[in-house]
Amino acid sequence: MDLFSRSWSALLAAVAGLSDEDFARPSGCAGWLVRDLVCHLVIDAQDVLITLATPTAEAPTRDAVTYWQVVEPPTGEDPLDALIVRLAAAYEQPGLLKFHLDDVGSAAGRAARLADPTGRVGTQGQVLTAGDYLSAYVLEWSLHHLDLIAHLPQAAPPPREGLRHARELLEGVVGADFPASLSDRDALRIGTGRRAPTPAETTALGPLATRLPFPVG
Repeated sequence: MDLFSRSWSALLAAVAGLSDEDFARPSGCAGWLVRDLVCHLVIDAQDVLITLATPTAEAPTRDAVTYWQVVEPPTGEDPLDALIVRLAAAYEQPGLLKFHLDDVGSAAGRAARLADPTGRVGTQGQVLTAGDYLSAYVLEWSLHHLDLIAHLPQAAPPPREGLRHARELLEGVVGADFPASLSDRDALRIGTGRRAPTPAETTALGPLATRLPFPVG
């Protein structure tokens, strides 16, 4: 849960430091500008608030690793993806979008800090402990922080400990370890298909290279 807070706070700070011009730059999410990604983060923050406010007495059905599943690579044709692009454009002024994320995102951060890690919550038809749910979201925050700064070299990177935990989660989902020669950042980007491996990285990946990518959702 501490990693959730640190990763989320770092991501919110990175968005707060963007210029208006940065919102029109491409992000690391295929087909999305930075403004679209930030709008998606608003939805994510709302999901965190909704989930933490949905307690249940049922037994957990997922943990921090099994919360995630390998899904089909995004094509841009998903209705929700298209909605986010239209919604992001409707903000018109980047400052309004930045304010909305800070407002909802700060509330999500406070709710996470107040949550009982052993309490059970329901989301998407599944049940997790709040601790596992928030732990799982470190992967989401780390990947999207990398997406945010993909074309913004001056922006601060995600926390190293968050990247390490995100890598461990992804390796749990995949059921295999990425080679130690890959940094956490490269393992996450290559593993989820955000960039192609170099010939040397392909060699290091061995049989795992034939299974790439592993988009998660």
